[in-house]
Amino acid sequence: MPEIINTEITYLTGVGPKRAELLGKEIGVKTISDLLYYFPYKYIDRTQFHNIADLSSDMPYIQISGVIERFFTEGGGRSKRLAASFRDDTGTIKLVWFKGINWITNSYTVNKKYIVFGKPGIFNGMLNIIHPEIEDPGKKEKKITSGIQAQYNTTEKLKSSYITSRTINKLLSNIYTQFDFRVKETLPGWMIHKYNLMQLHDALFTIHFPNNNRDVEKARYRLKFEELFYIQLNLLRFKVRRANQYKGFIFSTVGDKFNNFYYKNLPFELTDAQKKVMREIRKDIGSGKQMNRLLQGDVGSGKTLVALMSMLIANDNGYQACLMAPTEILAIQHYNTIESFVAGLDLEVRLLRGSTKKSERSEISEMLGDGRLNILIGTHALIEDTVQFSRLGLVIIDEQHRFGVAQRARLWEKSSKPPHILVMTATPIPRTLAMTLYGDLDVSVIDELPPGRKPVKTLHYTDSARLRLFRFMKKEIEAGQQIYIVYPLIKESEKMDYKNLEEGVEAITRDFPAPRYVISIVHGQMKSREKDYSMRLFKEGKAHILIATTVIEVGVDIQNASVMIIESAERFGLSQLHQLRGRVGRGASQSYCILMSSDKLSGEASKRLEIMISSSDGFEIAEADLRIRGPGDIEGTQQSGIGFNLKIADLGRDGQILEYVRRIAGDIIEKDPDLKNDDNTILKNEIVRQAKTGFDWSSIS
Repeated sequence: MPEIINTEITYLTGVGPKRAELLGKEIGVKTISDLLYYFPYKYIDRTQFHNIADLSSDMPYIQISGVIERFFTEGGGRSKRLAASFRDDTGTIKLVWFKGINWITNSYTVNKKYIVFGKPGIFNGMLNIIHPEIEDPGKKEKKITSGIQAQYNTTEKLKSSYITSRTINKLLSNIYTQFDFRVKETLPGWMIHKYNLMQLHDALFTIHFPNNNRDVEKARYRLKFEELFYIQLNLLRFKVRRANQYKGFIFSTVGDKFNNFYYKNLPFELTDAQKKVMREIRKDIGSGKQMNRLLQGDVGSGKTLVALMSMLIANDNGYQACLMAPTEILAIQHYNTIESFVAGLDLEVRLLRGSTKKSERSEISEMLGDGRLNILIGTHALIEDTVQFSRLGLVIIDEQHRFGVAQRARLWEKSSKPPHILVMTATPIPRTLAMTLYGDLDVSVIDELPPGRKPVKTLHYTDSARLRLFRFMKKEIEAGQQIYIVYPLIKESEKMDYKNLEEGVEAITRDFPAPRYVISIVHGQMKSREKDYSMRLFKEGKAHILIATTVIEVGVDIQNASVMIIESAERFGLSQLHQLRGRVGRGASQSYCILMSSDKLSGEASKRLEIMISSSDGFEIAEADLRIRGPGDIEGTQQSGIGFNLKIADLGRDGQILEYVRRIAGDIIEKDPDLKNDDNTILKNEIVRQAKTGFDWSSIS
């Protein structure tokens, strides 16, 4: 019954007001339903017992049976700890507790048989188990048990209040012993039968109390299927509804502006991938429906050129176009690139940013109003109320994950009816993530680089090789090349032992002294005027080295820069490292990306750097990033206001299930777009229920 699972957790045996408050704050568990959907992160086989004589410190969690011979204390003051000698027929092991000493001695009795569970370790040459779980096999508790025991994530605050994984397991057991209920099914019977799925009630019980690993997999599959299915069903509903609801401007003409550019100014032959994308865009904007397309393309693949040609078609049909970028550096880069592309053509292109002077703003405003301005490029300044277009027909947003939903919506509102939308990203998005984050958009991919580009050589140096690095830098500078050095931090941090820009400037200035070497500095805390000056020095070739933070991650295109040095490279995710590497390799010279790190690296950090050295394929790297870090940490997705948190599915590992359920959802929406059929009543009700719980589908793209 739904009212039981929506009961506040306070009413569950074993949870009082204080525990309820802690569970809500720490892990978001406020109702019985929340607890049922708080899934285990792993399972431990509690059917096997070991002999103490067979234990070693490199074993995982183990289970032993025996008696406590005696309790005793060790150490003093803050180091005081309780210990116990625990024996079976084959030997003895020490049990150790650093807290809860009085509770332990009052709860357990010497020379009584217990089952002990924990991770064996070694201290002073003697085996021990720190903070073991202890069970009395003779005590018949009214609880549900299973040989495959679920393990739950907890926090330090929960642990300090004695709410452990075992406590959560006990509370889940209490749900089933205290209440007589059945969880209401959320998928239609025909789907459960057709796709051979477990009933929801059975899946929730089994995920917490499985009999064997096969049952775990069946329960997991049912829950993952449902979670991913409803995401796709909602996305596809929005896509169909929007296509039917919003009629787009019809751009039927390819006229003088496009043709003059294509035949007179096109800087190089389009790649096959660019031609394919242009065909897809032309089909959209000529269809009479609003275009909503995501354009993915690796760094340097030619997205800006595609964006420009799309804007020229809008201009040929009497409409204005705008391109919004997340940073001033990127907006300026786009403006300069497009200005050079259209030089000599009858086109008005302007740049608008926060620092644009009042007189220039007035001129832009006047030209927008009377229709003389064809293309406006800018930052967030484009969404200001004072910016009014006369006929806005096409909106292009670059690195769109860096803009919030409300910001993007304000740009659409500047048109008489929804303009065509093209969103671009140079951050390659894994297929499974794109199907979820942008599942209601049509996706185009430029997966081909312009001809003649030399692949960037990627090397990994540790701090001990710094003198070798400096020699290499001087050699490149003597050959007429320029160098980027990127730091993760501006200032030294007490919490993180990473290289910082301020120290880096001191060291580089010492080894590359003026006036022989000129060094530019760019970071996010500088004023726009200072940043522009430093960038201009480097861009004009007057500075040999640009020291920066990740403010230069996107949008800096300097042909003469052949070396990218990334300090504390272990600090960055794969996608970010790949973005930074893309700043070099723009010219004809051989380019290098040098990943600097400390001598000691974690296994995950080593793996990331190895992937960077072995691959230059942005999509391959993005897939690896998704597998290693998960979707929540992939560049941009945490900050972008995405309205869902996956509870059990994993986009890095469940791509096949995702594609499968998308096809199922697509078939349902194609036959019954409004879910009016009786067979789909449960689906419609569940979508309404999820909407009421605050699941923000509209924010996804």
